[in-house]
Amino acid sequence: MKKYLKMIVSVLIPLVIGLFGSFFTSGAIPTWYAGLNKPFFNPPNWIFAPVWTLLYILIGISIYLIWTGRENKGKVSKKTVLIVFGIQLFLNLLWSVLFFGNHLISLAFADIILLWISILVNIYFCWKISKKSAWLLLPYLLWVSFASVLNFAILILN
Repeated sequence: MKKYLKMIVSVLIPLVIGLFGSFFTSGAIPTWYAGLNKPFFNPPNWIFAPVWTLLYILIGISIYLIWTGRENKGKVSKKTVLIVFGIQLFLNLLWSVLFFGNHLISLAFADIILLWISILVNIYFCWKISKKSAWLLLPYLLWVSFASVLNFAILILN
């Protein structure tokens, strides 16, 4: 497959996952989510879509750099890293299903902790193949860190 096609596929994968997650999110924001007690640091609702879109694009570029990067024999395989990407994207989608789709705040919190760990593991693995790929995941880790604190605060307040 040509490199530009790999780039398109790499970016589309997380964007499509995000689109699926938005099906669970969009209907719940003006109804269920609006009725929750939220902490003072809860950002305005409009900020989430652009932030997640940017993060999904960065994740896609990171995937592309791993997919097209050189294999580091004896360290970590590209296949392993791509599997971890798949796990983290699944956990990301699952959070939307649990939190917004099913209103299971505590299970969503458990999921986001696993997501955070998978991102951290993926950054470590990516570093072995492409340092640029690893750096591109740092904003994702930071946002999910914030989202974890927010999820926990909502859990406590409700």
